[in-house]
Amino acid sequence: MSRNRRPLTLAAAVATAVTLGASALALPALAADGGGKAGPPKLELKDGTLDWGLKESFRRYVAGMAHGTIEATDGARQAADNGVFTFTDGTGTYDTGTHATATAFKGAVRFASTAHRFDIKIADVKVRTEGKTGAIQADVTLNGATQNGIDLAALDLSTVRPGQGEGGAMTFKDIPTTLTADGAKAFNGMYQAGDKLDPATLTVKAAAGTPTDKPTDKPDPTPTPTPTPTPTRTTTPTGTPTTPGRPAGQVVDGSLSWGLKKSFRTYISSGGKVTAAGGAAKVSGGYTFPHVKATVNAGAKKVDASFGGSVRFMYKAHGIDMRFSDLKVRTNGSKGTLIVDVTTRKGTNNDVKFATLDLSKASYRAKGDVVRLTKVPAAFTATGARQFANGAVGSMYKAGQRIDPVTVALSLSENAELPAGGGGRGDEATGGTGTTGSGSVGSGSVGGDTVGGGTGGAVLGDAGSLASTGAGIPSAALLGTAGAAVVAGAGAVYVARRKRGAELA
Repeated sequence: MSRNRRPLTLAAAVATAVTLGASALALPALAADGGGKAGPPKLELKDGTLDWGLKESFRRYVAGMAHGTIEATDGARQAADNGVFTFTDGTGTYDTGTHATATAFKGAVRFASTAHRFDIKIADVKVRTEGKTGAIQADVTLNGATQNGIDLAALDLSTVRPGQGEGGAMTFKDIPTTLTADGAKAFNGMYQAGDKLDPATLTVKAAAGTPTDKPTDKPDPTPTPTPTPTPTRTTTPTGTPTTPGRPAGQVVDGSLSWGLKKSFRTYISSGGKVTAAGGAAKVSGGYTFPHVKATVNAGAKKVDASFGGSVRFMYKAHGIDMRFSDLKVRTNGSKGTLIVDVTTRKGTNNDVKFATLDLSKASYRAKGDVVRLTKVPAAFTATGARQFANGAVGSMYKAGQRIDPVTVALSLSENAELPAGGGGRGDEATGGTGTTGSGSVGSGSVGGDTVGGGTGGAVLGDAGSLASTGAGIPSAALLGTAGAAVVAGAGAVYVARRKRGAELA
């Protein structure tokens, strides 16, 4: 049923928006031309904006690891803290016959890194849609070679609902986008066709005097209905349920609390450092990550939530440099998944299905307009465990091994009060026979994780498996460091725990 109604909903939304002097999507579309007869009228669109970040992990890579620059020019602008881009002054048409839209925007964005030898510029951005699909089109220049007018990203409008923006604008928020084959070439093969990109938000207004392709000497039927529907159509839909102007289940704020794995944090703290950035913050027992966007369907027991910020673990002596960012929690009933972007020295693995979540005891019911999924048990997936592997030693972790629990809090209203940070304390279930935080050398464990087998297991455990982040350091080269790690490392972990009990709890 919803499948058949979707194009009509889009058309109705645009038509209503135009009637009310509101805005709609705009992109270059062909009018239906039935055998020489004039096609249905096109409606002119103006003041369009396209908010799109291309790919957040790529922006972070350019500004971080690549030591590069990002520059928005010619009418484009970038949000603070390496945020998304806004392309401005969009103009275009909406075809009332085909329901196609076409909009062209001003602005260009350039990504450049001398160290990593790339220079990519995106300009002349356009958006087109028809029915449930569409594309973001652009001229892309890679190291001096330009591809004009390529489909850079595909749009999926099947689940997108139109909303009302400022000044009567029509907004299509968070349209899912994926990289096209041409887009993958434009980025020199760094990504593959079908890779998920940042969602795009399209906003436009109807120009005065639309529709265009109608004779001007005849009285147009549109002016007459205009005054009448204005009060009726706007007030009826918006003033219904308890969440005015916002669909039920839409989240206005939230946070995720998680400590990754307590024993891993303890190990890093014995000689390395941890840095929280981008809005993430250290709290007792882990870190909090700020809400980016989320939806909740309490009846269906479903949550789809994204969180910003990053946490970076570095242990220079052992070759460790790992960053975890762009966290997502997706749940369906009693099961869920924690999805993370993991960056090591080898590069970034995007959207890693890092851990399974057990929600069999969780309640989706909102209390005080806040949905709390508290201390949800989490365990490594096979892919999550592999993120800690190197070629020489492999990963010390296995699929199914417990990690720190996850706590998610999502508020459904502006006045709802979120719980204080630190809900996801690092009280992971430990594997093996070592007790959490024992730092036992004889048992070959650090913080309760068995890290080696047989004689000298702890040596390779500290310097090999725990350092297995893609650094590619041969095992033999680690023996000198590891010898010290066995005596000093385990002792340091124990002393560090006693001195910094509150910090590492």
